[in-house]
Amino acid sequence: MTPYFAPPGGLPPQTALMTQRAVFTEAYAFIPRGCFSDIVTSFLPGWRATRLWLIARPMSGFAETFSQYVMEVAPGGGSDAPDAETGAEHWLFFTGGLATLTIDGQGYDMDAGGYAYIPPGARWTLLTEGAAPARFHWLRKLYEPAPGVPQPEAFVASDRDTPVRWMPDTGDRWGTTHFVEPDDLRHDAHVNIVTFQPGGVIPFEETHVMEHGLYVLEGKAVYKLNRDWVEVEAGDFMWLRAYCPQACYAAGPGPFRYLLYKDVNRHAKLRGPGAFGAQR
Repeated sequence: MTPYFAPPGGLPPQTALMTQRAVFTEAYAFIPRGCFSDIVTSFLPGWRATRLWLIARPMSGFAETFSQYVMEVAPGGGSDAPDAETGAEHWLFFTGGLATLTIDGQGYDMDAGGYAYIPPGARWTLLTEGAAPARFHWLRKLYEPAPGVPQPEAFVASDRDTPVRWMPDTGDRWGTTHFVEPDDLRHDAHVNIVTFQPGGVIPFEETHVMEHGLYVLEGKAVYKLNRDWVEVEAGDFMWLRAYCPQACYAAGPGPFRYLLYKDVNRHAKLRGPGAFGAQR
């Protein structure tokens, strides 16, 4: 079983150095795992025995399409009304514990590696089972319908059962676990897992309009963010605005894996938020 990292919480001792690797720039934010302390947790209406680290939310001029939470739900906790936001779609990825996820009356047992997509309008609930907290990532986005394209259906999958698709000519050192086919136009965003084996690289500076959230699940690497090379490890979070150049070198000694969000498969907005024309 892949040892997915989850923040333990707590507080650093008074003897610890306060200076870490955290930075917020015009092109990216970097939140190292040492910032995931008790004093930056939050709580949500409608959730019992639950706390979370809110690590991304839409910000004008930065990343505007999604929010991301790192959830910790104590035994017996959960929600019968997780989100009142009309039109929101959801992705859940579990890193530990046991929970029962119910979507439109269908129940699913979720444990480490479990993945769920919940479309807008679906009725869903979550209850933590067992003796340990359920830990998972929860990503949210307002779904963007497209003419003639049906809304996607809910589904549940697992990292254990979904093969990595290795990039060509990489010697199986750089690949992606796709939970949705890339050309499935029903989906307006992808939440996947990227894997690098030791020695794997992104061999060019990716520069594109898609926004990114990258939470490191396992391993370590050096990651190029705009003009900076940054050492990253399991538990770190990288938040990239559109066009932030990025590259990666995974030196090992084990696999380097991260949960990746990106917005895809829709026209660029010409009106309304993020655009210049008048909304109509």
